[in-house]
Amino acid sequence: MKKLGMRLLEIFKKGDMILLALCAVASVFGIVMIYAATYVEGNTRMIVIQTASLFAGIVVYLGMTALDIDILAGQRTILFLFNAIFIAMLLVWGIEGSTGNRSWLHFSFLPFNIQPAEVCKLTYIVILAKTMSIHRNRVSSLRCVSNITLNMLFIVGEIVVISKDMGVALIFVFIFLVMAYAGGVSGWWFLGGAGAFAAVSPYLWSHILRNDQKNRILAIIDPSIDPTGEGVLWQTNKNLEALRNGGLSGQGLFHGDLTNAGTLPARHTDSIFCSIGEQLGLIGCLVVLLLLLALVARCIYVGMKSPDYMNRLICIGIASMFLFQILINIGVCLGLFPVIGLALPFFSYGGSSLMTSFMAAGIVSGIRMRPAPDISAHYIRPY
Repeated sequence: MKKLGMRLLEIFKKGDMILLALCAVASVFGIVMIYAATYVEGNTRMIVIQTASLFAGIVVYLGMTALDIDILAGQRTILFLFNAIFIAMLLVWGIEGSTGNRSWLHFSFLPFNIQPAEVCKLTYIVILAKTMSIHRNRVSSLRCVSNITLNMLFIVGEIVVISKDMGVALIFVFIFLVMAYAGGVSGWWFLGGAGAFAAVSPYLWSHILRNDQKNRILAIIDPSIDPTGEGVLWQTNKNLEALRNGGLSGQGLFHGDLTNAGTLPARHTDSIFCSIGEQLGLIGCLVVLLLLLALVARCIYVGMKSPDYMNRLICIGIASMFLFQILINIGVCLGLFPVIGLALPFFSYGGSSLMTSFMAAGIVSGIRMRPAPDISAHYIRPY
């Protein structure tokens, strides 16, 4: 017990308590807004699950702070198999969500569903960082680039084929691009990749995307796709209406016209930002943005301060994961992007999403706790 107490004291002393505070404040804010968006239904189950996930997330954060990420990174083959099997479990135990994507595992003995891709984002970041670290002196070599590219294509392909969740698949692509650039991969590879993507785009458009997904994309630039606004643009129009209702200071907590009437779709999940905007206005939205951007900036700061190449890449990968979800979620709410089912980190309802977010932040905290010396790499992007 004494050793445990000393270990906890060390974690609180050397871990990133600023990052933990940002995560906790954002999560509590999110729980309040989830309750405000759903209280008219008289069902407190979601609040209980989200609150329990918050406390469990804090424990996970401390646990990941204590974990030496180098030990986990050394098992990248096992991590790869874990990702492949965990996502493949959707074939047997997967259920479809409201979007029609088979993204959730349902087990009768659990009070909640599990989204495998949420956890796999973190193990993927560790695999990618470790692989690039092994080849860091030849990071632009064919062997390294083909290794990390095939890894990315495998997990993205598995997600698309099994769950049909293009939004989650795009997160892996974005993480890959940011980490490859930050790790020093030559720009010629990016040009080649862009050319290859352009070449296969017609096939992807014709054979991979569903008709409803195509219409969501086209409707953003072609109003004739949904002239009445009651089809593929319905959710986008409701999101914008809620934000307009809020104005500068909002209609007040528990007083959103669309939110409380239940006519704002996904008001406690993908559209929580619109619910916040309707009730707390532009001021509330800016507070959310400041909290989330401060969290992303903190992850980048810890990475920049780490002398270890792999650890820096992990921090950059986690920051890019958060940033992509923030940009896409808010972009969808503002009508800038087609509707994609991505949660707003720490704010949207979802136990697995909240737990994964705390786990990701805990990894960053652990890197801050034990900065491993690495005199061979002084910059994020070596020249």
